Order: sequence, then C-alpha cells, then structure tokens
Amino acid sequence: IPLAKDLLHPSFEEEKKKHKKKRLVQSPNSYFMDVKCPGCYKITTVFSHAQPVVLCEGCSTVLCQPTGGKARPTEGCSFRRNILGVFWSFYYFFCK
Repeated sequence: IPLAKDLLHPSFEEEKKKHKKKRLVQSPNSYFMDVKCPGCYKITTVFSHAQPVVLCEGCSTVLCQPTGGKARPTEGCSFRRNILGVFWSFYYFFCK
C-alpha cells in the first residue's frame, strides 16, 4: 500500500511550518539581519529575536523594537537577512 505523502521529500511549505527540531534537517528559526538607519544610513547587524531595544550607533535612532518573539524594525528602516552574521558575531566575541 503506497503512502499518501512522501516522507523523504516533504514540500518546502510543510517543512517551514514544523517545529525547528522536528524538521527533516534541523535548522533554527532565528537569523541575523542588517538594518539601515534612515537618518545616517549606517548599517547595524541585529539578531532577529533581540530582546532589548536596538539603537543606531551614529545618531541614537531606534532601529528595532522587541515584540513577544522577533524584533520588529521601526518604520522607515530597511533590512535584509545577513548570511554571514553568525561568523561576525563569533569573531566579535571570541577573537577580539
């Protein structure tokens, strides 16, 4: 009797909905993002689930507000996911 769905090749949407530990290949839900300040255009690396309020180092503008889970960028701030954020944070904390 064939199965109703393929367990070895789940769809991307199915895997995205699952808990981070119950996916076929475990992966975290968090990430680092580059947030650009609307005032001075300086780019700051921010953790996606940051708990404190994140301020711009140049002009002290609020970049991200914490919510219950993820940090929400404020209005006017542009952001993108940072692929190398993990490596930079490792370098910053352990190599300096």
